[in-house]
Amino acid sequence: MTTVEIDNGSGFCFGVVNAIQKAEEELAKGGTLYCLGDIVHNSREVERLQAMGLITIDHEQFNRLHDARVLLRAHGEPPQTYETARRNRIEIIDATCPVVLQLQKKIKHEYESGTSERKQIVIYGKNGHAEVLGLVGQTDGTAIVIDQPGEAAKLNYEHDIRLYSQTTKSLDEFRTVVETIRQNISPRATFAYHDTICRQVANRLPHIRQFAASHELVFFVSGRKSSNGKILFDACGSVNPNSYLIESADEIDPSLLKNVTSIGICGATSTPKWLMEEIYHRIVVLLKI
Repeated sequence: MTTVEIDNGSGFCFGVVNAIQKAEEELAKGGTLYCLGDIVHNSREVERLQAMGLITIDHEQFNRLHDARVLLRAHGEPPQTYETARRNRIEIIDATCPVVLQLQKKIKHEYESGTSERKQIVIYGKNGHAEVLGLVGQTDGTAIVIDQPGEAAKLNYEHDIRLYSQTTKSLDEFRTVVETIRQNISPRATFAYHDTICRQVANRLPHIRQFAASHELVFFVSGRKSSNGKILFDACGSVNPNSYLIESADEIDPSLLKNVTSIGICGATSTPKWLMEEIYHRIVVLLKI
């Protein structure tokens, strides 16, 4: 008998829940509603909301809009987006995650408190990620982004450093970056860091490792563009090499289910519960074939 379990600790974080609720509320009012970028890094959830009428647009399309309603997703946006909205009479439905919003304010304050060649505002985050673009925008594009701990070597250790992090990056890797800078910073320069990693993501790591280790086979459900999805999937793989990342039930390889007594299903903070349940039911059907 094979047991199949969905991880109760997986699924949408508060910021994503808030963004989707706002989208559903606005769609219920009728009229056209646009979303600037995919509302969440999960194609199935994006498709569900598109079927309800949500229209996803990019920044180029946004810049051409006038007199429209646009939802800003949880990742946040740079100041330029709000300026464009005011200029083009666009009504903004702001679903920026409160944690991201607070981080934006911190970086903006740091930038406005005095900038010079001797102070580097550094963001540990994924280059090109929507949240990171919004954070860099608070500094008029002057912040330095480092994607991996090893990239800290490109910083100028003779100049002051102020370090922040994308909210969904690895806490352990962030600490590695902090230690690297501490060990290399010049006595003539100052260093301060701000741990701005969201604990809704960081706190899931110990739990998801425990969950993955308790099953023979693990299906981690996530969009492949999800930043926190990559971190959480890597955590599964670190304790259970029999872990597989899938985006939908169609990606389940039936051969993997043979001679397995326990299967775990878990996911990212951008993974809807209904999708994990869909995969659960698909596995149950395959086990009976």
